[in-house]
Amino acid sequence: MNTLPNDNKNIHIEIINTGSELMLGRVLNTHHQWLALQLDELGYTIDRQLCINDDNLSITGAVRESLSRADLIIVTGGLGPTSDDLTRNDIAQLLGRRLLVDSGTIERIQNMFSRRGTPIPFNCEIQAQYPEGALIIPNDYGTAPGLAIEFFPNLFRKNQQKSFIILLPGPPRELYPMFRNSVIPLLRKKFPFASAHKLLNLRTACTGESSIEKIVAPHLQYLVKEGLQIGYCARVGEVDFRLEASGQKADEILKQAEQIAREKLGEIIFGTGTQKLEEVLIQLLTQHHKTLGTAESCTGGFLAHRLTNVPGASAVFMGSCVTYSNDFKRQLLGVQSETLEKWGAVSEQTSIEMASGMRTRMNLDYALSITGIAGPGGGTPEKPVGTVYIGLATPEGTFSQRLYCPYERESFKFYVSQFALDWLRRTIIHSLNP
Repeated sequence: MNTLPNDNKNIHIEIINTGSELMLGRVLNTHHQWLALQLDELGYTIDRQLCINDDNLSITGAVRESLSRADLIIVTGGLGPTSDDLTRNDIAQLLGRRLLVDSGTIERIQNMFSRRGTPIPFNCEIQAQYPEGALIIPNDYGTAPGLAIEFFPNLFRKNQQKSFIILLPGPPRELYPMFRNSVIPLLRKKFPFASAHKLLNLRTACTGESSIEKIVAPHLQYLVKEGLQIGYCARVGEVDFRLEASGQKADEILKQAEQIAREKLGEIIFGTGTQKLEEVLIQLLTQHHKTLGTAESCTGGFLAHRLTNVPGASAVFMGSCVTYSNDFKRQLLGVQSETLEKWGAVSEQTSIEMASGMRTRMNLDYALSITGIAGPGGGTPEKPVGTVYIGLATPEGTFSQRLYCPYERESFKFYVSQFALDWLRRTIIHSLNP
C-alpha cells in the first residue's frame, strides 16, 4: 500500500519518448507503460504521452508544446554520444542555456572504461555536457547521466509557477534504477501534494474482470459513496483490481475496502502492487521448503523461464525437461508407449505421466507438466488448436486439467503457464490449510 500527499489534479505531467526506432516499430516502447505505472503508484496523474522521432524539429516542437501547459515534462532517450542523440543540445537551445561540461561525469566515464580495460568509445565524453543550471542525475548502470532542469516558463505560457524538465537515458537498464533511486525523491520534493492519498493494487489470476466485479463490487458501493475509487486492468491470465482513496478518511476507507475484497475474492488474489505470480510461488515454496520441477512440451520451457527469472529460485526450482517429441517424453519422463499410442501426446493420461515421471525420477515435492496444441496447425475436431492438458504431481497424487486457449502462440504460452503456476499456488495453500 502506497501513501503520499495528493493534489495531483493541479500538477500537469507529460512524457515524451524520443527514438526513431520506436516510431519504426523496430523496438517496443515500454517506457510509456513503465513510467505511467511508477507515477500512478506515487499518486501522480499523467495528462499526455507522446512518442517522436530523433530529429531537431520533432524534439524542439514537442518540448515547446509541452512547456505551454505542463508543470513536469519527462523526456527519455537521445542522451548518448552518436549523431542522432539530439535531446540534450536541442533542449538547451530551446531554453536559451549554454552547454557546459561536468568534470565529474568525464571522470566517471573514464574510470568505467578503465576498469573494463577498454578505451573510451569515440565521442563518449560528449555525454558529460549539460545545460547550464541543470541538476546532474548520476547513472550507475551506463555512461549518460540524467538531467533535471528547473525554470520559469515565461516564454512559453502565462504562468509564474516553476516547471521542471527531466531528461532520462533510453536504455531501460539505466532508466529504471535512475528513476527509482533519484527521480522519485526529486519529484516528492519538488511536487508535494496537499492531502492524504492511498492506493492498493490487488493482483488476481485466471479469473475474468467481469467475474471479479460481480463478486466484490456490490459490497464496496457504500465505500464508493465515501470516496473510494475502483479500477480494473485486464491482461492475459490476470486482472489488477485497484482501490484508491483520498482525503482525511483515505486510510480508513482503503482498509475497509481491502478487508472486503480479500474476504470476497479469497485465494483469487495472489499478490499486491506489481508482484508477479512466479515471484509469489517461489516465495511460497521457499517458506515451506518444497521443491518443484517442470516438464513442458508445447510451452517449450516458458514455464521454467518464468520461474528462473525470480532471484533465489534455485533454492526450490530444481530443473525442467522440455520434451517436445514423443521419444523424449518416453526416455526422460518415462511416459509409456502404450499411453502415447492410445491417447496421444496431448491427453490427460500423458500429462499425468509426464508430471509423475518428473516428480518421482527427480525426487521432488511437486512437478508440473504441460502438453498441448499451440497451433496454428495440428488441431483435430476432438482436440482443436488451443487444447492443452496440465498435469500436477503432488505428495497426495497426480492430477490433470484440460484447458482451451485459442490464442496466438505467445499469449497461449503465457496463459497456460499462468494457469499452471496458479494451480500449484492454490494447491499448496490448500495443503497448508486443509
